[in-house]
Amino acid sequence: MLGFVPPLPQQPGRPPSAGHMIVCGDDALARRLAVELRYVYGERVTLLLPPGRDANSPETPLTQRGRAAALFGRMSAAMNRAGNGGGTTGGSGDTNAGVEAVRIMEAPEPSDDVLEEAGVDRAAALALVYDDDERNIRAALTARRLNPRLRLVIRLYNRKLGQHLEELLDQAAAVAMPGIDPALLDASTTVLSDADTAAPALAATALTGSSKIIQAEGLLLRAAERPPPRPGETADPGLCTLALLSSTTNDPAGAEGSDSSGDEAPQLLPDESAVAAATSRGTVVLEAVSRADPARPATRMGGRGAPLAQVFSRRLRWSALGVAAAALALVIASLLTTEDTALHSTYLTLLDLLGMNDPAEGAPAARQIIQILSGIAGLLLLPLLLAAVLEAFGTLRTASSLRRPPRGLSGHVVLLGLGKIGTRVLVRLRELDIPVVVVEEDPDARGIPLARSMHVPTVIGDVTQEGVLEAAKIRRARALLALTSIDTTNLEAALYARSVKPDLRVALRLYDDEFATAVYRTLRTAHPGALTRSRSVSHLAAPSFAVAMMGRQILGAVPVERKVMLFAALEVAGHPQLEGHTVEQTFRAGAWRVLAIDATPPADRTPDLAAIPPYNPDGDAVPPPSGLVWDLHPGYVLRATDRVVIAATRRGLAELLRRQRSVAPRQ
Repeated sequence: MLGFVPPLPQQPGRPPSAGHMIVCGDDALARRLAVELRYVYGERVTLLLPPGRDANSPETPLTQRGRAAALFGRMSAAMNRAGNGGGTTGGSGDTNAGVEAVRIMEAPEPSDDVLEEAGVDRAAALALVYDDDERNIRAALTARRLNPRLRLVIRLYNRKLGQHLEELLDQAAAVAMPGIDPALLDASTTVLSDADTAAPALAATALTGSSKIIQAEGLLLRAAERPPPRPGETADPGLCTLALLSSTTNDPAGAEGSDSSGDEAPQLLPDESAVAAATSRGTVVLEAVSRADPARPATRMGGRGAPLAQVFSRRLRWSALGVAAAALALVIASLLTTEDTALHSTYLTLLDLLGMNDPAEGAPAARQIIQILSGIAGLLLLPLLLAAVLEAFGTLRTASSLRRPPRGLSGHVVLLGLGKIGTRVLVRLRELDIPVVVVEEDPDARGIPLARSMHVPTVIGDVTQEGVLEAAKIRRARALLALTSIDTTNLEAALYARSVKPDLRVALRLYDDEFATAVYRTLRTAHPGALTRSRSVSHLAAPSFAVAMMGRQILGAVPVERKVMLFAALEVAGHPQLEGHTVEQTFRAGAWRVLAIDATPPADRTPDLAAIPPYNPDGDAVPPPSGLVWDLHPGYVLRATDRVVIAATRRGLAELLRRQRSVAPRQ
């Protein structure tokens, strides 16, 4: 049980003051996002939750409000312990100084009246993170009408719909506010997907040496995970070292990689001395910068038609080849024994094969023998054609059905669940050419059509039932990813899989991050000979949503074990830690690092660095050169007109934004 839950101060009659932030949602992501905004960025937050229990965790006795209050209580206690212990860095003090507790409201729908009561007309930003895309869209349209200046962050699973919605809402803001700054307009609406944010981290738990992709101005940045160097070897630092992995990341009994891991935890943005001293740790480095091709269409991982090798069996293909060889031999024999032309000999042989030619009475003996042999070959052709028709019909019948795991399959990943998260993870694994077997209880699940089109072996059944994991060849699998929406199902599947194969690599998706840590420690203790990882999707996705709420252009988030590192674009103006300092001086170990500078003149800059610059792919046109400079001189002094790409921790980015707010009134 969660124990005593201290009541949060509630003032329902007092309207929220201007500049606050509103979070609307119905699952753990909304609660985690409110925690990020309140306890990391120090913002005033109003949290709107539906009444009743969490639909994703019906077994819990607490309501949505109770779970949120418990989470805020734990975070407040942790922050107080950190403050009393002198754990704050720098001179900024507590992030939450002078900020009242989160205001919690309950309403079944974010209607006009509810949003007005939450103060949407005076709010700085609104996050709509309901699990239902339609509800988020409806609320976004309402909020944009009530407050055209409102910054919107919307959670959508449908990527294409999200792009269209973002353009529509930005256009509505531009019409309501003529002459708005393009940079502000670009930050007014942001559409994100928690599935896209968490999928790379979940897929990476099933393999080593994985990489994460960040896009900036048409360039693809690869953050690659590298194992520790062997004795006598020197690790390649790439463009820069972004993180040091846990000292025991490849040890089954090692730390889980969270903040509670102490000295063994991963270190984000380490300095050169820390990198040089950590010879036994793996690293995450910024490895490559390559250009994205906007003219290249997305590749289809599963074609519409089936290739010839999948339509007809190998035995049938060999039989057809034998009949064709026999017919060719008969044509050659006819040429050698008669004076006919090649075309006429072929014509007569085909007529004999099909039984359509007249008997060769009065013809030479050689011609009669060839006709008899052709008739015998024609008898073999009839069952061959019948077998081809039957196999073609069988292929067409099974083309729309799911593949079964092949007998000799081994070294694959067993993926449980094809919901929003599981579908994205499946795509990620297939992009990495990792063999996958999917287990799904619902034959009409969201990802079933994708698995069918990609020809991924799929087992339909309840994973908690005996024999289902065996059908997925769990004994010969390399890893198990339990990504269903029910924590107990994921845990039961992991325990059963470990009983079948004790050294199996296991990664579980769990909603509550505290529960995920407890499960990890228990499994690690019970199975010290196997690697175990537990991940909370809300914990992985919330930092990206929080940065978008702050109005900063988030380029991407790279999960490093159980921590998250953010990539963002910032204007140097208004940041005293950056403006007037050299690139070397701006680096703050464990907080932020300047990776690149946008050398494009301010008037010609693209508002969205994450977008691919448009160009004409026809003719001799080539992509325009990127304005981002990655090979930075340490002595370059940052100016107020510069725009930089930084890698930052959650608290490091919060400190940058907090300092900017503090200096804004003096400008």
